[in-house]
Amino acid sequence: MNTPDSVTARNSMALALITLLAIAAALFFLSRAMGQKADELKPTEAAAAAGGNAVPGTSDAELRKRLTKEQYYVTKQNGTEPAFRNEYWNNHKPGIYVDVISGEPLFSSVDKFDSGTGWPSFTKPISKENVVEKTDKGFGMERTEVRSKKSDAHLGHIFDDGPGPTHTRYCMNSASLRFVPVEKLAQEGYGQFLPLFEAKK
Repeated sequence: MNTPDSVTARNSMALALITLLAIAAALFFLSRAMGQKADELKPTEAAAAAGGNAVPGTSDAELRKRLTKEQYYVTKQNGTEPAFRNEYWNNHKPGIYVDVISGEPLFSSVDKFDSGTGWPSFTKPISKENVVEKTDKGFGMERTEVRSKKSDAHLGHIFDDGPGPTHTRYCMNSASLRFVPVEKLAQEGYGQFLPLFEAKK
């Protein structure tokens, strides 16, 4: 025979069991939702780690819209443009060369020289902090690749046949660069580099 106390105890146990099941179900669905969110973030995080999304507007889809086919091929697929058939190999105007993706200052015309190779060549970057050097073992040889630190764009390679005293030649692709003439440096936010050219006057 069920007493009022035993009925109350059973009801309490049933209520506790239902509450525990509800909490377990809530935790299960919350865990799945968080896992799905993490999976959605992984591609973006991977791209950011590689530098690809360090700059607004640099997702692959956006870059394909912004860049020419050759610019995309060079910067994102590690390509090489044709020698003597590129925009800056024979450019002698004073100014700086910035990353075509991020706008990061990379090279100055002050350090540019005619290498005779058909590609824009420099003795050094504006700042070593703006570029990353990596070992490239492609095409059956070992070379030093140069990439833009901020956008991770492929820029070119370093060779040891440049002018003294360092003999370093940064052989770059015009497609990776955008030239900013000295008269537009201040207007485009690169006024801090004007002293490089004032010293040359």
